[in-house]
Amino acid sequence: MCHNVIDGRYHTECGHFVGMHSEVHDCWRPNCLFSRRHLHSGCKSQSCIRLMALPVKNPIRISPTTCGDCIAIERAAAATTTTTTRS
Repeated sequence: MCHNVIDGRYHTECGHFVGMHSEVHDCWRPNCLFSRRHLHSGCKSQSCIRLMALPVKNPIRISPTTCGDCIAIERAAAATTTTTTRS
């Protein structure tokens, strides 16, 4: 089956993967709806593959830090803790 290949940055501290670029990997099957070799335009055939395989994550950068989403969550949690202790 065709699938997406996602190039991105892997953050080792939190374990999150942040995608930066993606492209479709063609399986070249004539019965795959996403392939360039698919034979039927406007396909309604039940025998054709209608779902892509799960995306493949390709870490092109390895970062020893925490990702931006985790930093934002930590800051928001710290801000709510600070405001509740002041009350």
